[in-house]
Amino acid sequence: MVWTLPNTLTVLRLLAAPGVAIMFLYFTRPWADFLALTLFIGAAITDYFDGYLARLWKQESRFGAMLDPIADKAMVVIAIMVITGYNGMNPWLILPATVILFREVFVSGLREYLGSKAGLLKVTKLAKWKTTAQMVAIAVLFLGTGLAVMDVPPPRVGRVGLPPGTTWAGLATWAGLFLIWVAAILTAITGWDYFRKSLPFLKDAP
Repeated sequence: MVWTLPNTLTVLRLLAAPGVAIMFLYFTRPWADFLALTLFIGAAITDYFDGYLARLWKQESRFGAMLDPIADKAMVVIAIMVITGYNGMNPWLILPATVILFREVFVSGLREYLGSKAGLLKVTKLAKWKTTAQMVAIAVLFLGTGLAVMDVPPPRVGRVGLPPGTTWAGLATWAGLFLIWVAAILTAITGWDYFRKSLPFLKDAP
C-alpha cells in the first residue's frame, strides 16, 4: 500500500471509530460526549475529503476502495452502540438503529458472498446520502447526550411557541431522533436496492 494522503485519512477515520467509545472510558461527562462529538465530526469530514482528493490527484487505490466503506460502517456502528446505551435504550432510537445495523450486516455479508462480482453493485448517490444522513443524525444525538448532563438554561419559550419544560438537550435529542429515522428509511431503501440488484447472481444454475 502507498501511504498517500487520501489513504492516510481513511486509516485515521477507521482508527477514530473505536476512539468515539474510548472517550467515555477516560473522560467524565459531558466532556466525553463533546470529545466524542468532535472526533466523530472530524472523522466524518475526512469521509468527503479522502475520496475527493483521491479523484483530484488521481491517487485512487484498491486499498482505499476496500477500506473506505469499512471505516464508514465502523464509525456508524460503534457510535450507534454508544448512543443507544447513553440514551437509556430509548425505543424510538432502538428501532431505527436496528434497521441501520441489520442493513449494514446484511449488505456486508452479501458483498462477501458475491466475491469478485460484488464490484458490480455500484455505490449509488442515494447510498451516499444515506451515509451523510446517518452521520448528521449521530452528531446531533451526541450533542443531545452532552447537553443532557449539563446545567444549560432552557430556551425562551414565549416567542417561539415551544412548550414549557423544553430544554436544549430535548430539542437536540428529538431532532436527532427525527434524523435517525430519515437515515433508517434511506438505509432500508438502499439495502433493498442492493439485494434486488444481486438477485441475478444468487440464482442456482439450471
